[in-house]
Amino acid sequence: MSSTLKDIAQRTGKSITTVSRALNDYDDVSPKTKALVHRVAEELGYTPNLLAQRLQKHRSDTVGLILPTFGPRFSDPFFSEILAGVGNQAAECGYDLLVSTQAPGEKELEVYRQKVQGRQVDGFIVVRTRCHDLRIEYLRGAGIPFAVFGRTAGKLDFPFVDEDGVYGMRLVAEHLAGLGHRRIAFIAAPPDLMFARHRLEGLREGLAMLGIPLDEDLMVGGDLTQKGGYEQAGRLLDRPDPPTAIATGNDLMALGVMSAAQERGLVVGSDLAVTGFDDIPLAEHSHPPLTTVRQPIYQIGRQVCRMLIQLIRGEELEQQHVILQPSLVVRRSCGSTPPQMSPL
Repeated sequence: MSSTLKDIAQRTGKSITTVSRALNDYDDVSPKTKALVHRVAEELGYTPNLLAQRLQKHRSDTVGLILPTFGPRFSDPFFSEILAGVGNQAAECGYDLLVSTQAPGEKELEVYRQKVQGRQVDGFIVVRTRCHDLRIEYLRGAGIPFAVFGRTAGKLDFPFVDEDGVYGMRLVAEHLAGLGHRRIAFIAAPPDLMFARHRLEGLREGLAMLGIPLDEDLMVGGDLTQKGGYEQAGRLLDRPDPPTAIATGNDLMALGVMSAAQERGLVVGSDLAVTGFDDIPLAEHSHPPLTTVRQPIYQIGRQVCRMLIQLIRGEELEQQHVILQPSLVVRRSCGSTPPQMSPL
């Protein structure tokens, strides 16, 4: 049977209140008493009742992350990287992570309401932001702490970490143009996602600065899946005047593009250049390895979680808004090492 606060109080000759305050490091308990209580607690093998402590503090010591996923399979490596970063940071700070999945829409908002009204979490991390994000509007109105991976088209009055997608796609445009490509196609992410807007804007800007118009007939919408990339690439490659390069809004779609090209007997990196965005672990080990824009998804997960916990604890954030500059990772899917590039 585990020891209790009463056992420690009897052994030390202190009141249960003093023992409790010593274990919780209150300033009104002397260092000598704290040392005594902690020593006796260790000798008795005392383990605190975390649930009771949380109820007393009116906190759950839990952060929430509701992943906006579609279908029965959880297969997007982007979310795996985010989860690893958030989970590890939460654990290091003494917090649990409550994860739910729900497709975007009204049911998704209902999950947020349930977690808030049931006081299951102390705050939320929001990922894959939309241009007009109802999740952020709800959390803002509910007055619960939240931190975000991404931006929105509305008022940016919330803490966020994001990568500069415009800059990242400008690097892609310059690289493909430097290899001699002029018929460059783009498989975009769904237009309601904010990062999709940034990445399309970056590709347009990058090509325009080089005097290369983006052919609207070569711009198609994708769904961020490998299957979606495969299907859209098939349509592009079966045209009478197919593109010589296909850029995509994320790595999974790029992997699908490579499958479609190889199925048609094309050599990726020679007959067709392919680029992605994110640098998920699969990108380095695809066949051929994928040229992509790297953003540190795991580290961003940690950083957003750290921001949220600071907010929960009432601490002031050093930076409310963090925008990271991504880098281009050149591999064989473009068939060449890059020329010397000056920053755009």
